[in-house]
Amino acid sequence: MRTSVIGGNWKMNPTSLADAKELATVVAAETADMPGEAIIFPPRGARDTKLHLGAQSCFFEDSGAYTGAVAASMVKSMGVTYILTGHSERRSLFMDDDTAVNKKTLKVLESGMIPVLCIGETKDEYDAGLCESVCAIQLAKDLAGVSAEDMKKIVIAYEPVWAIGTGLVCPSDKAQEVHKFIRSKLASMYDEATADAVRIQYGGSVTPDSVDELMSMPDIDGCLVGGASLVGDKFARILNYK
Repeated sequence: MRTSVIGGNWKMNPTSLADAKELATVVAAETADMPGEAIIFPPRGARDTKLHLGAQSCFFEDSGAYTGAVAASMVKSMGVTYILTGHSERRSLFMDDDTAVNKKTLKVLESGMIPVLCIGETKDEYDAGLCESVCAIQLAKDLAGVSAEDMKKIVIAYEPVWAIGTGLVCPSDKAQEVHKFIRSKLASMYDEATADAVRIQYGGSVTPDSVDELMSMPDIDGCLVGGASLVGDKFARILNYK
């Protein structure tokens, strides 16, 4: 049985440390009886013993003259256990290509943390029927050099780019189809046992109204939540899905 995992990606929010601490406190208070693991990916440190702490990105070098970059070892020293790699905003806004995503993923593993590897297609790619092809290519490139043993530690987040922050919703049955495909692709890259062990999240305008149906799907093991994770009661409801 795979343990479910819900992550809240706060992106560049909240804008003050006080608000971030308040939100973390509200969310932590609701985690006692949740069915799986919870992660928050804040833009700054916000420790709480009841929540796993995640980082939104890292660089693939250990140190050096890389202005504005943060090493994996730096975020690990703050108590981070998960790091996002390959998020669509990093790919599109900061030009992280698959080579960079692969290097970051390997560096996170080397540092003893867990990568949450984000993959997914754009609206044009979706309309052209290229969803599975895009996911397959990203998996092959981003996981190059990852062993089967390390693969079991990685979390995959399927995030259709067209559904992130747009209000557009990927139907739960369609999301399940893609998750099933991703698992089959992992089985072809590794083996069935490895693929069965990997947790695959869905991300894209997840709300308290959609989480229960999404989490009822056999290959959806969690959600990566954006906007709704910034509202304490909404995120608490998502963490405590039914």
